[in-house]
Amino acid sequence: MVKAEIVDILAEKTGLTKLETKTIVEGVIATISEALLKGDRVDLRGFGNFSVKIRKSKVARNPNTGEEVIVPERAVPVFKPSKHFIQQVDLENQKRK
Repeated sequence: MVKAEIVDILAEKTGLTKLETKTIVEGVIATISEALLKGDRVDLRGFGNFSVKIRKSKVARNPNTGEEVIVPERAVPVFKPSKHFIQQVDLENQKRK
């Protein structure tokens, strides 16, 4: 599913126009992004949380040459689903089998 499909579904469910819904969706995404860029954590109860983790520097190998390469420390955004959401996904998956 892409952002345009989310906008279409939400517009239909809420009765808002697609333009209004697109503005809201983009606003939510921008707000989450800005919070993560500041180093804040975003908790969406019942869904999960977004945060930034620091990945330590490490030595890796170039698979083509076998040469060792140093991968520098970096910050990466991560999403951790809530236990409730994980259970819901698992239950739906079990129903499909």
